[in-house]
Amino acid sequence: MVRTGLDNVIENLPKTWRWKRLGLLTNMAAVTQDLTDAALALRRAGANIVLLFTPEHGMFTSAPPGEAVPDAHEPRLDIPIVSLYGNLRAPTPSHLANLDLLIIDLPDVGTRFFTYASTMIETMQAASEAEVPVVILDRPNPLTGVYMEGPILEPRLTSFVGMLPIPVRHGRTMGELALIATNVLELDVDIDVIPVTGWERSWWYDAWMTSWVPPSPNLPSGEAALLYPGVGLVEGTNLSEGRGTPYPFQVVGAPWLDAFRLADDLNNAGLPGVRFRPVSFTPTTSKHAGKTCYGVQIHVVDRNAFRPVRTGLAIIALARAQNPARFHFLRTSDGTYWFDRLLGRSTPRQRIQAGLSWRESIDMWEWVDEP
Repeated sequence: MVRTGLDNVIENLPKTWRWKRLGLLTNMAAVTQDLTDAALALRRAGANIVLLFTPEHGMFTSAPPGEAVPDAHEPRLDIPIVSLYGNLRAPTPSHLANLDLLIIDLPDVGTRFFTYASTMIETMQAASEAEVPVVILDRPNPLTGVYMEGPILEPRLTSFVGMLPIPVRHGRTMGELALIATNVLELDVDIDVIPVTGWERSWWYDAWMTSWVPPSPNLPSGEAALLYPGVGLVEGTNLSEGRGTPYPFQVVGAPWLDAFRLADDLNNAGLPGVRFRPVSFTPTTSKHAGKTCYGVQIHVVDRNAFRPVRTGLAIIALARAQNPARFHFLRTSDGTYWFDRLLGRSTPRQRIQAGLSWRESIDMWEWVDEP
């Protein structure tokens, strides 16, 4: 039986956790095997949690992406919830001055630009400066701990959607990312990782999860999470990635695309483990809200062979090829291409803009593809 760090620690709670002042960075998607959330499970086990912190999407993982989350109150524990995705990105010295230990238990989806790891890292940095010890309750990577794909993050593109020099699909657990961060960022932090037990790194989420618990409102299923490392790159373009539909990250389209042509082009592209079906959809929110989009639904037929990052590049390159004048890459407020920040490299975007194919956009010497 797979047991997360949370499962293991509540079974044998350290005695000091009953009287030390504990802070907990978590959300409702961090659950035990019987689906009890971390805050309640730890309190029931006797942990003296006095303050909660929560990342993007809030405690209930329901806030829209990029939307500031307000502070709140936890009625069951009768303690404050401090948002780290609003006015703050990390606990303040005043928060940490009242804590003896900071516990972090957050789910991840195996993708570098998913922001929970960044919140963990910035919280660790704050704890380091305040000399507060940190405990990470580790969890398995739902996309396995063996598959990695995409370029290593280029240092100049470091941001909140990419803080470590790892591939887009990184194949690491949150505990492993925390240890990488202490080394790469040279954090002088007292850190302990409570490990996962009983997990084989080749296992997918459905081999160990009781059921899929959405870590954000647009990742309602394990298949959406598998597509996310590639289709998430579509966020850096003016194509819809399916937000505002029942199939976020499972459909891609735009009002000007020819769905049949795009599906044919993608099915003939030699992409492993995946098939594409022409569809139309009308997003209710986000890009092209209220407009009919034409594009494809992505069906993974062999998840071990499937390569999401190169699939995302292929979708973008072939959609652009249909109408280069109407397609464009989006920029951030400082002029950086959002796609570059997500992928961690600029060369693929430059080559796609120059009309090169998705295969020609990949710098193989910079590209990780394991196993």
